[in-house]
Amino acid sequence: MTSPEQASPGVSRARGLLPDLTPWRSSRDFRLLWSSGCITSFGSFLTYVAVPLQIKELTGSSFAVGLVGAFELVPLIVFGLWGGALADAMDRRKLVLSAEAGLALLTGLLLLNALLPHPLLWPIYLVAALVAAVDGLQRPALDSLTPRIVAHDQLTAAFALNSLYRNVGSVAGPALAGIIVATAGVQTAFALDVATFGASLLLLARMRAVPPPTGAEKPSVRAVATGVKYAWSRKDLLGTYVIDTCAMLFAFPVAIYPFFASELHADWALGLMYGATAVGALAVSATSGWTSRIHRHGRMLVLAALGWGAAMALAGVAPNIWLVLLCLALAGGADQISGTARSTMWNQSIPDAVRGRMAGVELLSYSVGPQLGQVRAGGMAGLVGVRGSIWLGGLACVAGVVALTAALPRLLAYDDRTDAHAAAVRAEHEARQAVPAA
Repeated sequence: MTSPEQASPGVSRARGLLPDLTPWRSSRDFRLLWSSGCITSFGSFLTYVAVPLQIKELTGSSFAVGLVGAFELVPLIVFGLWGGALADAMDRRKLVLSAEAGLALLTGLLLLNALLPHPLLWPIYLVAALVAAVDGLQRPALDSLTPRIVAHDQLTAAFALNSLYRNVGSVAGPALAGIIVATAGVQTAFALDVATFGASLLLLARMRAVPPPTGAEKPSVRAVATGVKYAWSRKDLLGTYVIDTCAMLFAFPVAIYPFFASELHADWALGLMYGATAVGALAVSATSGWTSRIHRHGRMLVLAALGWGAAMALAGVAPNIWLVLLCLALAGGADQISGTARSTMWNQSIPDAVRGRMAGVELLSYSVGPQLGQVRAGGMAGLVGVRGSIWLGGLACVAGVVALTAALPRLLAYDDRTDAHAAAVRAEHEARQAVPAA
């Protein structure tokens, strides 16, 4: 029998592509946090599908459905920045737990409204805005928890494992949610979401406390400004923000997918178009072992962003639906690689004292980009057509990434083996880990 040591090179290479499970094995708190995320991801997709369907049933208006995004955007931005300041000043696990309870309560209000003989429209908009606010408060703490509970050299693997369940959820979640909503109604969807929050709360409650650093700055407008100033001072980090925003602004044409499907005479494939990028991202997540061996994450990010724009440009000129779906899947894979590079750079090189505020800035960057991208895609489609909006947007993304990379050379120079910020954070992490043994 062949031993693991005698395995063929092909088998060894295949094993090297599998996700690195080291963070799962070595950190009890990461297992709890990961399991909580799996459960709430499913519940969130239930509500994600149920809310627009309920508004459609109440109003019959596509404009009324689209208004949900308008109600969500401003609270998400404002409270995301404030949530970053809170995450740097208090126990992050406590903040995540409190916000999770708040989200459960708000989903319960949606359930109560849905159970009324004649459900009301305005509470749905109000709850959507409040959910965005609470999510903004929670997300920076949630995103900045992982570097505190996972070893510094396991951060890339941890991000890949988190992406794995998120991408599985992005593919399977909407499909399962659609079946549940169609067969059992929006009331059942909201009730199941509340139940998933309950299970998540039990898991999060078992995590150990994650107190703020000694001498942490109290949450204030000044503290938020300090975080933004730090982000501006780090041109390598600034590059990750602006390149991601550029990619979403010019090459995120989701809003015009229904029109694109009609031009391809493939209205039946609209759902596949929405899910194709998630399939590509899932494929990368499921073969992410190689990402733990990358050190030049700035280059990784730039190449992936160029791949995203190029794939979207090809989708705009592809002659049939199957090639379009292939291009969208390639774009999703590139986006997953870009996300891995961004997350690794942030977690490896941002000091714990400002990590929450940087997560707030990150939330701002990836919330605004897609929203503006949909406006750009729709407006440009009216001028040059649907296909023109997509392929020209893809080319504009490629050109924008090249220009931004030239303007921010520190991004390409980033190497976690030699970067001074990464070395300082590594030393900070090692010192913190040594305290219990002292």
